[in-house]
Amino acid sequence: MTLLQIGPHAVQPPVVLAPMAGITNAPFRTLCREFSGGKGLFVSEMITTRALVERNEKTMQLIHFDATERPRSIQLYGVDPDTVGKAVRMIAEEDLADHIDLNFGCPVPKVTRKGGGSALPYKRNLLRSILHDAVANAGGLPVTMKMRKGIDDGHLTYLDAGRIAAEEGVTAMALHGRTAAQHYGGTADWDAIARLKEHVPEIPVLGNGDIWSADDAVRMMRETGCDGVVVGRGCLGRPWLFGDLVAAFEGTGTYAEPTLKEVAAVMLRHATLLGEWLGDEMRGVIDFRKHVAWYTKGFSIGSEMRRSLAVTSSLDELDALLSELDLDQPWPVGADGPRGRTSGRNRVVLPDGWLDDPYDCTGVDADAELDTSGG
Repeated sequence: MTLLQIGPHAVQPPVVLAPMAGITNAPFRTLCREFSGGKGLFVSEMITTRALVERNEKTMQLIHFDATERPRSIQLYGVDPDTVGKAVRMIAEEDLADHIDLNFGCPVPKVTRKGGGSALPYKRNLLRSILHDAVANAGGLPVTMKMRKGIDDGHLTYLDAGRIAAEEGVTAMALHGRTAAQHYGGTADWDAIARLKEHVPEIPVLGNGDIWSADDAVRMMRETGCDGVVVGRGCLGRPWLFGDLVAAFEGTGTYAEPTLKEVAAVMLRHATLLGEWLGDEMRGVIDFRKHVAWYTKGFSIGSEMRRSLAVTSSLDELDALLSELDLDQPWPVGADGPRGRTSGRNRVVLPDGWLDDPYDCTGVDADAELDTSGG
């Protein structure tokens, strides 16, 4: 496979962990990096530019990187060019990261109804202004962007957005092959990824959507000609997927099929890392609860035990419950398939008159910059 170059950073294999709110924090990135042997690019969960500029306490914790994380990659979300520019300049001047990604893919209604997320690229001039101010203030740091195909099939924006990004000096771009209207339902349109690559051949294009296995990643690159892949929901409860991806791209081995005993060990380590990161064991175990269903998908555990695992409050309690399981169970058939959100939407909530003029920059409310992500 061709080497993926993100500015000065060589990414091989060409695999990127997608930013996911409440998921891709420092502990989860640590697990993914360990399984990959440090290969690939692992992006932080999304940071709002306004919160960063205001030095919000929670936000400052989210941009903390382990000493072994290189390159350090932050995803930013913003709707105001000036605020985005200030946030990027702050990152560059204070050496907070080595790579900046911009989110234009969030499909959730509370963001799109304010003109943010996947609704924003419809306003071509606003998108251009944000990208211009980001690149101008980056001080040489590579700036990339992630987006969707558009609002819906009648309002596709990805080709225009890709051309604007290339003209404004964006280093690379990632396309989730769904519209905002699809949310996470249906099937990702890999043909759109191929069309974008043909449209902007001068910079790397990464594909995202429906990568559930390492073979899916290789197939996406072969079928679309994209330069790399972005993996999101496929790694939920499966941080070892990044080891599989290394094996697939380098042809060095077989894929992981952990027993329940091996999965349980990763679960306990994940919860432990969260407690250390948050500075409180109970908070760490409580935060881990959301991961239980993903880690145990397909295993014969029983509904009562699943409920018990999902309400633990200490590492000892979690460890004791895990030890009660039939830990000799092999990796379940079919557990490599879809996981995470799979819902679709028929309608995207937008500001009044949003679709009237694709070039008018007015109408984006500061409230669009909420602490949420996706894409």
